[in-house]
Amino acid sequence: MAGAMCARLVQRSTRGLTLSPAAFTSPFQCRAHRLGPSDDELYQRTTVSIMQKEPGAGVMIHSYSPRGFTIDDNKVYGPCALLPPAILQWNVASHEDISEESVSLFHLLEPRIEILILGTGSQVERINPKVLALLRSKRIAVEVQDTANACATFNFMISERRMVAAGLIPPSLSRALEVQEE
Repeated sequence: MAGAMCARLVQRSTRGLTLSPAAFTSPFQCRAHRLGPSDDELYQRTTVSIMQKEPGAGVMIHSYSPRGFTIDDNKVYGPCALLPPAILQWNVASHEDISEESVSLFHLLEPRIEILILGTGSQVERINPKVLALLRSKRIAVEVQDTANACATFNFMISERRMVAAGLIPPSLSRALEVQEE
């Protein structure tokens, strides 16, 4: 098609090559030409509709609340341990309950996880240094964050297909907007 277009624009004459009048009227030759609906393929946008989740993409945290989490259409009440593909109840009430025993399930996994993300509730809390030393000795990196950021980090790492696990404590109910009566 490009050859036919060029053949029409450049014509042979007895005096050499000359440009046909169509060369000056073609919108494709003008730099100032803006694409419009009549330009068909050049104008139309591409759209993508994801009909089915990619197999093996891992679990995703869709929401969290003071009661628990929604993970791939499963409601989990209270603290949970995400060990893809498993979702388990985690027997801790607060960041103070995170001990060597409570993280033992994370370092006993096979295949080994690269990183453990700990969500400590509404704000970032300090974790017992003995727990961090134990995980470091097992070559597991630890990221301690508030639960909101821990959920986002977990989803990001899972989307990159990293070997990641999470221990999440739901955030406490915020009372910042409540009106106090005197």
